[in-house]
Amino acid sequence: MLESFIDDAALRARAPWNAAKMGKATLFEGSGLLVGLNAFEPGQAHAPHAHAGVDKLYQVVEGSGEFSVGEHVSRLERGGLVFAPAGVAHGVKNVGPGRLLVLAVMAPPPPKA
Repeated sequence: MLESFIDDAALRARAPWNAAKMGKATLFEGSGLLVGLNAFEPGQAHAPHAHAGVDKLYQVVEGSGEFSVGEHVSRLERGGLVFAPAGVAHGVKNVGPGRLLVLAVMAPPPPKA
């Protein structure tokens, strides 16, 4: 199922841009894995938060972002990866002049609210 979303152009076409807040779209969800997109306009952020029992991996599809995991902060460009272990606070901020699109992978998916 996921094959149709692999290339950058297909990911950009699915990007959930929202001028008011970070956009989120689920590309795939199974019992052990969730794959989604987080779309940030310039200046938007996802405040640090943690997921109990859920590991998270971010990959930058386009743009430039500041990623925090615990006390560590890294600036990543296209292709950059960052891992947030279960229970560790992590956040993202678009620090670049353009849009930031991030592929987010969570295992297992967080419980539904």
